Amino acid sequence: MSGVGEGLGKVEVKLRWDPSPYGEAPRHLDIMAATYSADDPYGRPVYVVHTESRSPDGTINMSRHSETGMGFGFVEAMVLEFERMSPAYGRVVVGVAIHQDGGPRTFGEISNAGVVVVEGYRELLADDFAQVAGATAATVAEFGRDTSGRWGFREMVRGFDADPVLFAAEMGTRQR
Repeated sequence: MSGVGEGLGKVEVKLRWDPSPYGEAPRHLDIMAATYSADDPYGRPVYVVHTESRSPDGTINMSRHSETGMGFGFVEAMVLEFERMSPAYGRVVVGVAIHQDGGPRTFGEISNAGVVVVEGYRELLADDFAQVAGATAATVAEFGRDTSGRWGFREMVRGFDADPVLFAAEMGTRQR
């Protein structure tokens, strides 16, 4: 995990994609965050934030949501406030899932898809999902606490073949 100085504070994950071609079902992508306890950072998530929801303590929330993409840049955003997160949580994994309405879709079929992770003006990650083109969901980032309690970031672009519900349960598993 890498961090700077006192660790991460407020981080934003932003997602973009173009709308579906005329006459096709809308393409709908969602940012998801799974939070794990400090005692069991690879166990079951304590909670998952997605689609206009927020964490119980308000430290992770969706600030923008789109169900169709708009072609106008980043149309979905999630804010994570690590400086306010309880010490009971030790790990957060963020990913993106494609809703499978209208038939199976992969990232390779989603035009102009991309994700960025930023802290203020500092870009931590920018990705276009090309390395997971055959996947229906993908993790993009892992945040974890070090022994002094500071939050750090690790790029974690990893593809999954799962619908959003199954992905939420699997996204924080150890890499195979």
